[in-house]
Amino acid sequence: MMNTQAHDKDRDIPKDRLTGALRRGSVKKHVAAIHVSGKLTLLQRKLSNVLLLNAYDTLTSSQTHMIDARTLCLMIGYNSNDMDTLKASLRGLAETVAEWDMLDDQGQQEWGVSSLLSYAKLKGGVCEYAYSPALAAKLNDPKVFALINLNIQRRFTSGHALALYENCYRFVRTGSTGWWSLDLFRRLMGVEDSDYYAVYKHLNAKIIKPATAEVNKTSNIVVEPEIRKRGRAVTDIRFKISENPQLAILDLDDGAGVRRSDVYGRLLALGVSDRLARQWIAEHGEDHVADKIAYVGAQRGVKNPVGYLSAALKDDFKIESKPAPVSSERAKVLQRVRDLVAARTPTQRDADKRLFMSQIEDPTARADFEQHGWMSALNTVSIKAFWLELEPEAFED
Repeated sequence: MMNTQAHDKDRDIPKDRLTGALRRGSVKKHVAAIHVSGKLTLLQRKLSNVLLLNAYDTLTSSQTHMIDARTLCLMIGYNSNDMDTLKASLRGLAETVAEWDMLDDQGQQEWGVSSLLSYAKLKGGVCEYAYSPALAAKLNDPKVFALINLNIQRRFTSGHALALYENCYRFVRTGSTGWWSLDLFRRLMGVEDSDYYAVYKHLNAKIIKPATAEVNKTSNIVVEPEIRKRGRAVTDIRFKISENPQLAILDLDDGAGVRRSDVYGRLLALGVSDRLARQWIAEHGEDHVADKIAYVGAQRGVKNPVGYLSAALKDDFKIESKPAPVSSERAKVLQRVRDLVAARTPTQRDADKRLFMSQIEDPTARADFEQHGWMSALNTVSIKAFWLELEPEAFED
């Protein structure tokens, strides 16, 4: 969530969390920027992105947003019981200032400043938080801001590398960040107050080279630094950017073709949003999505078809995957687990599955869970215990 500049014609948002029509024809250039202090730690930076992703669909329509604290900790690499670290990171986000200086749609200059989070609180195992209305409007505008793919974010081990990726990713379609003064670059990396990094040789050795190497190894883009000098002194830096062919993220088109498909219509009939319907079709293909729609349609008593379909796509539920026969007691457990999974958000489901996988020590049981997901016969007892820990009264009835 760092310096952001983009062209209106290139609305580049990762495949995992696309937010609308992404690519347009030729339109007038729109320049915007959001600057956030680069002094955020790696975990704070990841936390900021997860919170934004969780809130994105209702950024401007809801004043507050919620996510369960355990899921939040897991998604950003905290110990799920380490509430003190989570509190400290939330406090850091509330104390961090976001500043923008941009042209509005009428060509008038607009400057603004806001804390990254207007407030955050933890109560009953839930994290509640909010953005200021002005900042929420900027973050919700794809011309101004692009979401970061969490699957890529998880790979980063350096805060400087993730900061460099965030700042370069916005420019993947233009091929270059444009020239940044070294003062601005140091600010984006969070080292503007360091006398040591005021020396370019040190900045290059300790920040630029390692961060560039990690971005190129870890992410869906490849970056190459270039410098500009005045005399013998380096004054500016820019990064040439190209897509990493081995880790390229699929872009969606404007949706015109997808919206004419039968599968798209069936998804909308179930209550799936336009954005999510196009994302699922792009990620999984029409045939696969159609299979999962049929799977959900064959189940009885589904109260949340959209949530259930999301889980079916995520865990690849298959009719033939059901172990047979099962006892009536186990059948009740499986049905309850399906309902619990369906009621979770996509972020929570991903976190739940990865957390449970991390607790499986037996290779055979792990393989069975990988194949059958929450319907795994070899893990029934552990699965029930896992969900009881999340929802203590989940199986009482």
